[in-house]
Amino acid sequence: MPKERTGSVDLRRMTDARVLLGRFGAGLPTRAAQSFLLDHARARQAVWSAVDWASLRANLSDLGLETVEVESEAGDRGTYIRRPDLGRKLSPASAERLAGVRPGCDVVIVVADGLSASAIDVNAVPLTRAIVERLSSRRLSIAPLILASLARVALGDSIAEIVRARIAIMLIGERPGLSAADSLGAYITYSPKAGTPDSRRNCISNIRDGGLRADSAADAVVSLVTDMLKTATSGVGLRDAVAKLPRD
Repeated sequence: MPKERTGSVDLRRMTDARVLLGRFGAGLPTRAAQSFLLDHARARQAVWSAVDWASLRANLSDLGLETVEVESEAGDRGTYIRRPDLGRKLSPASAERLAGVRPGCDVVIVVADGLSASAIDVNAVPLTRAIVERLSSRRLSIAPLILASLARVALGDSIAEIVRARIAIMLIGERPGLSAADSLGAYITYSPKAGTPDSRRNCISNIRDGGLRADSAADAVVSLVTDMLKTATSGVGLRDAVAKLPRD
C-alpha cells in the first residue's frame, strides 16, 4: 500500500503529478498502472483528435466578432505531427482569405488546435470570452476572430502581419502530459510578423480548471497587452521596459 502522507501533509491532494503511487512487488499497484494507461490514452486522443470548430463558432457568436477559418500548410494531422515547420506556415488559400479582412487593429486573437484538441474544446470559449470582454472595456479594437487548424504558435505571426494587428494573442492547445491533456497556452506578441523569434513572445501556460482559471488567465493576458502597448515591446525585454515607465 502507498504511504499517503509525508509528515502531516497529504501530497496527493496538493498536485496532479504522479506521486506516492505505492508498489506491488517490483511493479505498481493495479490502480496506479490502470490510471497511467488511461491518462496516456487521453493524451494520445488530445493530440490526434480534431477540434469541434462548429461548436466553437456557435458558442462565441454572441461576441459580435466575425470569424475567419485558416489552416497551415501541413494539410493533415499526420503531416502536422511529423513536420512542425509546415504548421508554422500559412496556406496560400488562407492568406488570400485574410487579405479580405479590413486591416488595422490593436489586437488579433487566434484560436489554434495545436497539440491538444481537448484544450480548445474545453477551455477556449470561456478564455476567449473573458479576453474579449476585457479588451473591449479598454476600448481596444479587435480583428475578426481567427480559427486556425493544424497550427503551431508562429502561425499567429503571419496572420497578424496580414491583418496589420499591433498585438497577436495566440490561444493554442499545449502538448498533453500524463497529468493534464486539456491545458491551453496563451502566447502574446507585440508587432508580430513572419520570422519573429520566440524570445519576442510572452507565454501564459497551464490554463485549465486544474491549473490557471480562465478569468485569472484573461487578466494576465490583458495586463501583458496593456504593458506592450505602453512600451512597444514584448518578450524577454518587456519587464525591464515596464520598470522604466514613469510612475503615476
